[in-house]
Amino acid sequence: MVYVLYSQSFNKIYIGYTSDLDNRFLSHNELATKGYSLRYRPWVIAYTEEFENKKKLL
Repeated sequence: MVYVLYSQSFNKIYIGYTSDLDNRFLSHNELATKGYSLRYRPWVIAYTEEFENKKKLL
């Protein structure tokens, strides 16, 4: 699944790919201790789209 997160506080977007959106979203907003998305919290899910696998994205 491709997902787009939006940080209204900083007007930033983040695009990612995961097979477990619930846990990945939790990581972006609460669990991660380093990385790009950490400094722009909180995030909301702006868009998702499912694919059979990553190769379908190309």
